[in-house]
Amino acid sequence: MKAKRPNKTHKENGVAAEKKLKRKEYERELDRLHGELVKLQEWVLAKRLRVCVVFEGRDGAGKGGTIKAITERVSPRVFRVVALPAPTEREKSQMYVQRYIRHLPSAGEVVIFDRSWYNRAGVERVMGFCTEEQAQKFLLAVPLVERAMVDSGIILLKYWLEVSPKEQTRRLESRINDARKIWKLSPMDLKSYSRWYDYSSARDEMFAATDTQFAPWYVANADDKKRVRLNIITHLLSYIPYQELPREKVKLPSRQKPHGYKEKEYPYKYVPEKF
Repeated sequence: MKAKRPNKTHKENGVAAEKKLKRKEYERELDRLHGELVKLQEWVLAKRLRVCVVFEGRDGAGKGGTIKAITERVSPRVFRVVALPAPTEREKSQMYVQRYIRHLPSAGEVVIFDRSWYNRAGVERVMGFCTEEQAQKFLLAVPLVERAMVDSGIILLKYWLEVSPKEQTRRLESRINDARKIWKLSPMDLKSYSRWYDYSSARDEMFAATDTQFAPWYVANADDKKRVRLNIITHLLSYIPYQELPREKVKLPSRQKPHGYKEKEYPYKYVPEKF
């Protein structure tokens, strides 16, 4: 009997890539994980936990899609996504982390940062929006800020989504050619695309300064969008101990009697039914 071949299809950069995950298999596993995220949500509310999740990575790494996969079946009142625009002139005059601190979670909240204070260590540094002195001061200060967050009881998770040059190119080109995705492509994406190794150096220095025991970085291979979403959700669920809380069996109450109510003759403006 022949031995089964490993579930690999090709090699990229010397690392074997796994066979593409089938959509039905992906959706089945995602449905299961969504159920677990709802259980985690109820636990966070009941125990008044404060959870902060940071997503960083290169342009096109899939941060937005991963965040959407996490949040699409939970309450936005518990899972709150923060994606801040460029700072205003007033915010530029403040202490750098000030505008991020006000978005940190309160009791019973999971706050997800779609890019975070680490902008200073990445895009701001590489694209010249801050000085090298400001970047170095940030790298020295941020572990102290994160230590204070963790010591206050916040559960802090930091994810870096790593994408290969080839896959990043494919994704950015698809944004150019797909009317549904063109809004995702900013002038900054085009400028940063050519600075691959400057970003690599900035990432390396960021990890060296901020990958601490109390707030470590978790790196996820993001070349396969389906796998990275499942892997990150699974890791998130394993990182925060939770239990399924007991629920009372729900039964719909009886609907009231009309008691003489009759539908009014009103000229409603209906949406045309073209489908």
